[in-house]
Amino acid sequence: MRDSILNFPKQFEWNPKIENSDKFVAREKFIHAGMGGSQLAGDILKILRPDMNFISHRGYGLPKLKDSDLQERVLVANSYSGNTEETIDALMEALNKGLMTMVIATGGKLLEIAVERQIPYIKLPSLGIQPRMATGVGIRALFRTIGDELMLQESSNLASELNPLKYEKHGKELAGKIKGRIPIIYASDDNSAIARNWKIKFNETGKVPAFWNVLPELNHNEMTGFSAFIDGISEEAKNLSDKFYFIFLKDGNDHPRIAARFNVLEKLFTEKGMPVTTVELEGANKLRKIFSSLILADWATLYNAEQYGLDPEEVPLVEEFKKLIATQ
Repeated sequence: MRDSILNFPKQFEWNPKIENSDKFVAREKFIHAGMGGSQLAGDILKILRPDMNFISHRGYGLPKLKDSDLQERVLVANSYSGNTEETIDALMEALNKGLMTMVIATGGKLLEIAVERQIPYIKLPSLGIQPRMATGVGIRALFRTIGDELMLQESSNLASELNPLKYEKHGKELAGKIKGRIPIIYASDDNSAIARNWKIKFNETGKVPAFWNVLPELNHNEMTGFSAFIDGISEEAKNLSDKFYFIFLKDGNDHPRIAARFNVLEKLFTEKGMPVTTVELEGANKLRKIFSSLILADWATLYNAEQYGLDPEEVPLVEEFKKLIATQ
């Protein structure tokens, strides 16, 4: 896992190529079908290109849209392994409906279907890492798919601009603070994909429960769940909440009222005895902010797993579930 983090910037050197490109017809609308780590690049794309009509689809089949809308879209079937059950199902339904499709995978069943049916596809490099660690090649494959040459060029600069060692100490310190607690990650709604990514890394790499939410919505509901910290409230109820640790992902480009909400929430939680750490998103542009933050999350979750004596690489419960569901 350590090598995966240190080598992450090299992913931005990879130049994606569309095979069967003569059969690919560009569209203005997209459906990105993928699960787990394979969907993370799609979520990041929506931060970088909020102007796009881009639907992230996690599940079987296709989104519940009118056929006329579906026909205007490209279905991007994205699975790092190429064998994700739900993504294969989405691709087959898209093919049955005659939609324009694109496959992104390292191999597996998806690539077999693409080659056999001469569907446009991008073959990801097989890096021997978990899908959640492959967001660099994943986002570059999507830039190629949507035809964003500017983003391809800008993202290639990350190969030399990102220095994972710069964030290791901070990540290790953060893991130490969180030990014995359950992380909750908060961000602005605009950066929800970053918070979700942090949460997934704590689950899969850190091997602990973790949760995420966004401001301002959580100010209207979720924070009420921690009312037990108010003096005079039931001690029994307080025991439900005292295991959480809050990580605030702040962005200098957040709406001024969101920035104010973060500050007030941090003061309120701290005064009530709830531990909070603020992480500033750093970088000259959105790409730098996103991926430097995710590298920090990688270090924090790596050390989180190690301090519990757990293997940060493997996902045994997921593998066991896959074997069981295959028998149903």
